[in-house]
Amino acid sequence: MKRTLERSSEQTAETAKIQKVKTANQEVRYNINTGSLQAETGKGTGTTRPTRKDYTAASNQRFRNPRQRAVIWGSLAVIWIVIVWLTGRLLPAGSTLTSLMDRNLAPTWAHPFGTDWLGRDMFMRTLKGLATSIQVGLLAACGGGLIALLLGLTAASSKVADRVISWIIDLFLSVPHLVSLVMLAFVFGGGLAGVAAAIALTHWPNLARIVRAEMIQLKSAEYIQISHKLGQSRLQIAVQHMLPHLVPQLFVGVLLIFPHAILHEAAITFLGLGLSPQQPAIGIILSESMRYLSAGMWWLAFFPGLALLLVVRAFDVLGNSLKTLTGTGSSREVR
Repeated sequence: MKRTLERSSEQTAETAKIQKVKTANQEVRYNINTGSLQAETGKGTGTTRPTRKDYTAASNQRFRNPRQRAVIWGSLAVIWIVIVWLTGRLLPAGSTLTSLMDRNLAPTWAHPFGTDWLGRDMFMRTLKGLATSIQVGLLAACGGGLIALLLGLTAASSKVADRVISWIIDLFLSVPHLVSLVMLAFVFGGGLAGVAAAIALTHWPNLARIVRAEMIQLKSAEYIQISHKLGQSRLQIAVQHMLPHLVPQLFVGVLLIFPHAILHEAAITFLGLGLSPQQPAIGIILSESMRYLSAGMWWLAFFPGLALLLVVRAFDVLGNSLKTLTGTGSSREVR
């Protein structure tokens, strides 16, 4: 019996020594990115060095963060919009003059977007048209946001006002968007101010509905009820307690109105009810270029349309990035 115990103790000691040798020749590493335990053979018991795959996986994990991605894309969108707007505003007035010696030129290094039937540089005209479109979009988006804010605050003041404003919102939403836009642009007589006013008066209903819903939800909060009991008026409560909660929603909503305002300005101008032909605008450029597409002058419509698409996409990316950073509702709700 003693011999068997001695043999078993000797065997356990030998197995323990063998296991120590095996663990000394192996390095155990836990991969955080994949969540798996991996064993690698080595010569010593030192710590493992991170490989290139580990750095790549860590950088990909950081880039998957939606807030960091929103900051990156939002910053790029702001830089692109500012460059386009400043370049279009700072161009001299003589950059779009006619030059009959340079008519109908295809895109070259001297004229990246080619020239039109009057010899005007299409690159300069496109930049000036984009600056004008951004200006119209700014006026229209701010006007629509102000109307939505006022009507949303008024709807939350009483039940009668809520019913009236809800009926007005449903009325505007029931009318086809482009039809009401064309009618209002015709009533205001066109021009930059008329187009901006028409777009502002047709782009507020969805944002007003969001503001109204947010105000109704805030009215049931405890601190709002306590403010009522402390004797504060409805105006004080709306300005001091409710308005700060509406600023992120309103700001994102105004930014998301921008691309629609720019596209609708181009559409109205394309139909001849927007800006005057003397003003450089993308809609005017596209409308005039339609006459010469059959002659093979494709650059007159391709490059201005592509530039308009990039600017509209930049505003959309900026609005969605701010929506992600502020944690507001879906971008489809304010369109």
